[in-house]
Amino acid sequence: MSFADSYLGRLRQLVGSRLVLVPGARIVIEREDGCILLHKRTDFDRWGLPGGSAEEGENIETIIIREVAEETGLAVRDVKPFAFGSDPRYETFEFPNGDRTQFFALIFYTRSFAGDAAVMDDESSAVGWFAPDALPDMLSNMARSVEAYLRFKKTGEFQMI
Repeated sequence: MSFADSYLGRLRQLVGSRLVLVPGARIVIEREDGCILLHKRTDFDRWGLPGGSAEEGENIETIIIREVAEETGLAVRDVKPFAFGSDPRYETFEFPNGDRTQFFALIFYTRSFAGDAAVMDDESSAVGWFAPDALPDMLSNMARSVEAYLRFKKTGEFQMI
């Protein structure tokens, strides 16, 4: 689906680049060796977790399953929430085209997936597996999401970030 055809794309046609509050999801996909899947975003030329915004009629799990497939080609299963990202200091972005967005993201994790990760859309320029202690240059909200995941693994406590 092209951005123009998406719910957010159609909304942008009505409101222009004004700040829009957007629900969505992102996910930490962890391999058996502990490495985490990231994709390099074409909009900011930085790394981030797979994820995206809601489309009409989707529930939150459907969002993350669809986004992972669209961005990486992986089929994820057994997705579990561990955090919620809503701090406007980290979740508010101005995109290169001037659009302003504040995200409200339920953050999932999974260790259950099928397929081989690959660039599947024009939102990504690369995908790769990274050790949590050797992450590349990431968007701040994405780095905070990984940090929250590591805290969750130690404490079992849901993270509000």
